[in-house]
Amino acid sequence: MKRTIAILLVLTVVLGMLAGCGTKVKDADPTKTGGVKDTTDTDGTGDTAAPPAVDFSATDADMFTVRDTTTAYDADKAILVQLNGTTAVASADSVEISGSTVTLTEDATYVISGELTDGMLIVNAPSTAKPHVVLNGVSITSSTSAALYVMASDKVIVTLAEGTANTLANGGSFAADDIDAPLFSKQDLTLNGTGRLTVTSPAGHGVVCKDDLVITGGTYVVNSAFHGLNANDSVRIAEATLTVDAGKDAIHAENKEDATKGFVYVSSGTVKAEAEGDGISASAYMQIMGGSIDLLVGGSANGTKEHSDSFGGFMGGGPMGTPPGGRRTSDTADTTEEASSSMKGLKAANSLLIADGNITINSADDAVHADVSVIINGGTFTLASGDDAVHAEDTLTITAGTIDVTESYEGLEALHIDVQGGDIRLVASDDGLNAAGGTDQSGTTGGRDGMFGGLGGMGGHGGMGGHGGMSSNANGSITVSGGTLYVRSSGDGMDANGTLAIRGGHVTLVGPTQGDTTVLDYDTSGIITGGTFIGTGSSMMAQTFSDSEQGVIALNVGRQTAGTAVVLKDADGNTLITHTPELDFAIVILSSPAMKKGEMYTISIGSSSGEFEAY
Repeated sequence: MKRTIAILLVLTVVLGMLAGCGTKVKDADPTKTGGVKDTTDTDGTGDTAAPPAVDFSATDADMFTVRDTTTAYDADKAILVQLNGTTAVASADSVEISGSTVTLTEDATYVISGELTDGMLIVNAPSTAKPHVVLNGVSITSSTSAALYVMASDKVIVTLAEGTANTLANGGSFAADDIDAPLFSKQDLTLNGTGRLTVTSPAGHGVVCKDDLVITGGTYVVNSAFHGLNANDSVRIAEATLTVDAGKDAIHAENKEDATKGFVYVSSGTVKAEAEGDGISASAYMQIMGGSIDLLVGGSANGTKEHSDSFGGFMGGGPMGTPPGGRRTSDTADTTEEASSSMKGLKAANSLLIADGNITINSADDAVHADVSVIINGGTFTLASGDDAVHAEDTLTITAGTIDVTESYEGLEALHIDVQGGDIRLVASDDGLNAAGGTDQSGTTGGRDGMFGGLGGMGGHGGMGGHGGMSSNANGSITVSGGTLYVRSSGDGMDANGTLAIRGGHVTLVGPTQGDTTVLDYDTSGIITGGTFIGTGSSMMAQTFSDSEQGVIALNVGRQTAGTAVVLKDADGNTLITHTPELDFAIVILSSPAMKKGEMYTISIGSSSGEFEAY
């Protein structure tokens, strides 16, 4: 059933005492339960295939070979290549030199030194070869092509020699249609070592690999007009330091032919990037096991969300056809280079796992986004987003980690939100947590958004619209079973277009007093079976829990100012809950495992207090 807060308590200035009574509303439809992402073709596009399942059990041993991390070589067998401005000299015939074009043709170790002012270093070796190219203080600029071009081989390992600074640059144009980066590889490419590489690309991508791009060491500075790192099959990073300034995505992996490829794996190291597109984007999945990631993507102040900064017009509605409070359109960004307008921090077209790491994101669009599921099992996050802080089209699961959302439109959004652990603090200009299926229809149907009325006035039981309103077909869910969750929102604290369940943890929701907002908003059921819950906010459309296994007290306390202390004590005088809301409030909802149904508790609001029975 739903339970709507009517006047359970009115705080009078004259008496300074609390008094009230409870009320229940009719049962909601018990058949409306949470669901899974529907892959049925309902729009006639023919696009019905579900994305492939992702196995996130891969480790560094699966992602990196021994050769990927090997930098040592036999100096006595290495072939030396000295670049001399417009030509070069070499110690073996396997190096072909034609003016300023130097071609490596065998499976060997090549140690390259010197400068080409306008030339190319090309690898054109047998298809089974794995040449080892050591950059030992190299500067190569090509005015119209790639400075280092891997044309043919099985795999090339490029090592940045210890203590060296190396540069690969393009002069501002690419004559060949199929080459568009200063470092361009048609084969698997590994970058390692302890030296430094600067890649400058004023007219294209920074690094392009048509297969797997693996980086296991070294320091990289990439400045590019388009993607910083761009690979077809995968980008895999460990123990490297990357600084990227990109006109499109900082790191981009995309395979248009194989849905299992085009993934990103980050094990360790440091990625610091500023991008006009996405920070890190994968057409398949993304797996982050550790490291430090710092992304500035458009900036949260440049968010393109379409919603009103006000609380809406009459009865919370905006212009005709606009949901109450306004609502941004669904994501329609094209992932292709030609039409990309996405400015997300971390983005996966399939699912995204973050197991650990230190992640800082300031983004105009979602900070963390997956078209299927997001799983956060650890890590430290500082997120500022012009849209959602964390968004999953299907399921968002958080089991551990420290998440600090300093700015967002909606904090956590998915069809199903499952918080099992972690320490989460978030600020949202709309809903703190929003469970909605597909394109979010919150604000248009069902629950509080269906105009059940909520608080109509002193002693009222519904106001305009009563308890009728529109029915909802929503199948979303919010479940909290552990961790600490603190939400400061200008919209609903928790908005479940479906079911809401608090089973454990410590939840604090702080909302405003104005507008058609509420602490809790659910369509089907809202239950609490464990954990501590503290909610303060608006009384206009207020709901409390529809069912509980522990004691709950829900009170309308009149208009209270921010900083007014709320204290709950049991009959023996033991303090069970103490909370000082940082926003003005009119509703207080309290529940704790120590509270029993039918027992009396003393609640103090500032200097006023009274005794109330838990339901």
